[in-house]
Amino acid sequence: MLTYKIDAAHSEITFKVKHLMITNVTGNFTNFNASLTTTKEDFSDAEITFEAATNSINTNNEQRDAHLKSDDFFNAEAYPTMHFKSTAFNKKAENEYILEGNLTIRDITKPVVLNVEYNGTMVDPYGQTKAGFEITGKINRKDFNLKWSATTEAGGIVVSDEVRLQLSAQMIKQ
Repeated sequence: MLTYKIDAAHSEITFKVKHLMITNVTGNFTNFNASLTTTKEDFSDAEITFEAATNSINTNNEQRDAHLKSDDFFNAEAYPTMHFKSTAFNKKAENEYILEGNLTIRDITKPVVLNVEYNGTMVDPYGQTKAGFEITGKINRKDFNLKWSATTEAGGIVVSDEVRLQLSAQMIKQ
């Protein structure tokens, strides 16, 4: 069994949400952890777990971050972490996989499907074996009770329901 842990210093957990349906707001989580276990060098039987501290959300705007931590969105006080646990990791092509799993935000767990690009494995200058992955997907925030909504005077939506996920994960072989 091969075990990998995320290298948080060389990984990013980001998301994008349309604001006023004309621009994107990008955010990330700064406190997270992930592990991957596999018996195969090509990761085709990988089991993946991930969690992020909801209080670590950062959109480069303190007022917005405070709102995202409130009960309108993550309710970071009552639900300090969000979790993901894989149910399948299927090879689609040479370096492409489909990652399926259950995502829990607040007290709601829903299945999600993510696209994964495996960027290869390399030994760093310190002798650590690292594997790199780019993970993308979409979720509907309202599926997880991230319910706040508003409209403009003209009837436009302030924040879209669709959240695009973009994760860059560098994993260290243990």
